[in-house]
Amino acid sequence: MSEVKQQLWYTEEHEWVERIEDGKVRIGITDFAQHQLGDIVFVELPEEGAAIEQGAEVGTIESVKTVSDLFAPVTGIVLRVNETLETTPELVNESPYEKGWMIEVEISNDVEEALGKLLSADEYERLTAEG
Repeated sequence: MSEVKQQLWYTEEHEWVERIEDGKVRIGITDFAQHQLGDIVFVELPEEGAAIEQGAEVGTIESVKTVSDLFAPVTGIVLRVNETLETTPELVNESPYEKGWMIEVEISNDVEEALGKLLSADEYERLTAEG
């Protein structure tokens, strides 16, 4: 069974969102997603300062099995990129919610509204149990 953290929000495309401070969130892929992908060998992320749009592709995750797109769960500006993943992409497998985070974003619109469009932990657990 994949780990789902209660304090996070989720997307149907298997990204997670963590509120880190007012108006700012950290984003990564879920434990379920990293299990589905298998051993991750390369991660391509947007540059700091890039504008991202909710639902748009913002990067790619390459595993020994496949290449998968990373989608933006919120609209905003990329403040920080986890540069450690350039040399150690396997952190996404080892620690998807902690060391394997991908980007930090300042949300452009209302934070509560943006997070309200995402799935709760319980909703995400139901989604992955069906899938």
